Amino acid sequence: MNTPPADSEASREFAAAVVAKLRAAGHETYWAGGCVRDELLGRNPADYDVATAAPPDAVRDVFGRRRTLAIGAAFGVITVLGPKGSGQVEVATFRADAEYTDGRHPAGVTFCSAREDAKRRDFTINGLFLDPLTGEVHDFVGGRADLAAGVVRAIGVPAQRFGEDHLRMLRAIRFTAFFDFVLDGETRAAIERMAHLVVTVSPERIAAELRAMVERTGRERALLLLAETGLAGEVLPELAPARGPVGEGWRSKAAVVGALDEPVLPLALAVLASDLDAATAARIAGRLRLSNHDSRAIAWLHAATSEIGQANDLHRRPWSVIQPWVADPRAPLLADLLRARAAYGLGDAAAAAWFTAQLARPRAEIDPLPLLTGADLLAAGVPAGRSIGEALAKARQLQLDGAVTTGEQALAAVMPAR
Repeated sequence: MNTPPADSEASREFAAAVVAKLRAAGHETYWAGGCVRDELLGRNPADYDVATAAPPDAVRDVFGRRRTLAIGAAFGVITVLGPKGSGQVEVATFRADAEYTDGRHPAGVTFCSAREDAKRRDFTINGLFLDPLTGEVHDFVGGRADLAAGVVRAIGVPAQRFGEDHLRMLRAIRFTAFFDFVLDGETRAAIERMAHLVVTVSPERIAAELRAMVERTGRERALLLLAETGLAGEVLPELAPARGPVGEGWRSKAAVVGALDEPVLPLALAVLASDLDAATAARIAGRLRLSNHDSRAIAWLHAATSEIGQANDLHRRPWSVIQPWVADPRAPLLADLLRARAAYGLGDAAAAAWFTAQLARPRAEIDPLPLLTGADLLAAGVPAGRSIGEALAKARQLQLDGAVTTGEQALAAVMPAR
């Protein structure tokens, strides 16, 4: 059963109430991380995280066992469940991390002060604390100055931050592009030196970061930064060089992805893989462990790009040739792809507009019920087997192209001569 989405105002009120209740119990507590960053940027936070001096058991005591989940208790994290419509809040005890041995998880944690907790976080803009009850900001890492200047900067020594969690290199790119910030020079240099380590991150986590990059504002810049830092050559080796200047091919594809109206990961990958063979496109989807749904979408969009992506005569082709593309549920993605490609000289704008216009036709016109069924053919004496499929395909082609309009006409057209 899926949990219904939380109301943003209710989420905010609940997150503030969590702080108030822990504070009332005598524990130093603040909002932390991305929600503070978004608040200070005037954005509506997607969710709220709370950091507190209360140890996990104390958090559970304050809110009760029935309203808390201890899934992350080993790392000092307790999930507090809110009233209906208000979502949930992760409450993390101020902590310092032990050595990271796997490029993702610390070997252990020790509870500490807010100042020490801030210093183990990834970027200065994510290392801020906010008291929602007073509006006071606690900044131990220079995050407010970097927010004002529009800079993404690793906290402390960049190589240490990226050594702890290699995924942070991709996150640096995502934040820089999404907020249209500047990537700090030392932070960028560390990424360029350490880019090869990103392959140790699980494919699922890499795919999630790529999805977050290409489905949001700033996706063109994100793709360019990925290539410039060498990360693209590591996470998408079939598509981008590991090092060196960014070529015109990658730049033009990044521009097409940036021009998409419905930017989803399968569509972006289909754009990037448009000049590769189908097997390579499928290998990329498999390596990233994408869902079957996404993998099939990439394959379909790749085939469509090869078949009609460069055509300027779609309106003159037989409807039976174009109809399977228009009738498919993924047709809006294809229309978006054709339009974006045409905007950068990789296709015909008139053809893209014509294809898009077909989607507005009534469904009964786009995909009418077949005039014949297999049962009709069997009853007419067509032997079971391959001949049935061939006859149905021929009847469908004639129907879509307007050569036959009734079942009787279709049957007469496909029956073998006697």
